[in-house]
Amino acid sequence: MKVFAVCGPSGAGKDTLIDGARAARPDLHIVRRTVTRPSGPGEDVVGVTPEEFAAIREAGRFALDWQAHGLCYGIPISSLKAAQEGQTVIFNVSRAMLNPASGVFPGLRVINVTASAKVLARRLAGRGRETEADIAARLARDIPLPAGLRVTTIRNDGTAEDGIAAFLAALQPVSA
Repeated sequence: MKVFAVCGPSGAGKDTLIDGARAARPDLHIVRRTVTRPSGPGEDVVGVTPEEFAAIREAGRFALDWQAHGLCYGIPISSLKAAQEGQTVIFNVSRAMLNPASGVFPGLRVINVTASAKVLARRLAGRGRETEADIAARLARDIPLPAGLRVTTIRNDGTAEDGIAAFLAALQPVSA
């Protein structure tokens, strides 16, 4: 299986890099997360109500699900099937869910997208979804990556083009 979990702090540019990879590599299977809020600009998610999310979860239609920031997130079970069929699968996931994700997706590789605190703050403010206090709380969070995973870190402080190029390079096969 070729499965990549993309993680990093809010505002690091994960969705921008994933969108750029999608444009450059139409062969990639980019997973649309299910989230209990409407989709916003620059984010390709399936927005559902909490009741709809619970029904989907009860029906066993998530390969992985979690809660963060007062919302529920899910990775559809179809992503597991795509990986089993040999497609390169990419999904955006919480850093706290990397260990469970590695249990669901054997051989999982992690692309950790980071940026400076100044860049993160500017990007979060630009989204207009959070208060200054919410932004400060997000910037203060430090979630370490679990040990034992194959991780490539991309510092996404520069142009979108530079970040996308680094992201595409991270998708290349690695020697064992």
